[in-house]
Formats: sequence, structure tokens, C-alpha cells
Amino acid sequence: MPNNSKRPPVMTDEARESRLISMAMDVAEEQLRNRTASSQVITHYLKLGAVKEQLELEKTRAEIELARAKVDAIKSAEQTEQAYRDAISAFLGYTKHSAFDDEDSEEYLDD
Repeated sequence: MPNNSKRPPVMTDEARESRLISMAMDVAEEQLRNRTASSQVITHYLKLGAVKEQLELEKTRAEIELARAKVDAIKSAEQTEQAYRDAISAFLGYTKHSAFDDEDSEEYLDD
């Protein structure tokens, strides 16, 4: 049987509930070890295991989706950065040609 040592009194309902759950789990664990657990106890822990497995699978899928989103964001940022570089390069090329065009047009105007 579980340890029957005295436990200190609990101050809050949440702490008391937590203590009672812990005690019930201790009893269920002992019953499972002794192979005296009822079918309800066994079914409860089987369901708990299945739910936990499902949650872990969902968590893993969410983590994979998040990782893919991060990769997509990085790629998008790189594409945006390249677009800025191209635009700046084009702008600089345009301003150089524009400066020469202005000088050429001044020569024609002076003639």
C-alpha cells in the first residue's frame, strides 16, 4: 500500500486537490504493480497514454510546421533583400546614365 506517513495540512483547494490526485495515483500504481487493479483503472491509464501520445504527435507536427514557417520567412527575407539590392543597383545605374545624358544634352544645347 502507499506510504501512510502524515502529510502537512494543505492551505488551498488546488493544493488539496493536487495532493488527493497524487494519493490516488499512488494507490493505482500499487494496484497495477500487484496486478489487482480494476478494469476501470487500467482503462483510465490506457486512455491517458493514448491521449498523451496524440498530444505529443500534434506537438511534433506543430513544431515541424513552425520550423517550415521559419524557413519560409528566412527565404522571403533573403528574396526581399535581393530585390532591394537589385533596385539599388538599378537606381545607381540609372543615376549614372542620367548624369551622362544631362551632360550630353547640355553639349547639344550649347551648339
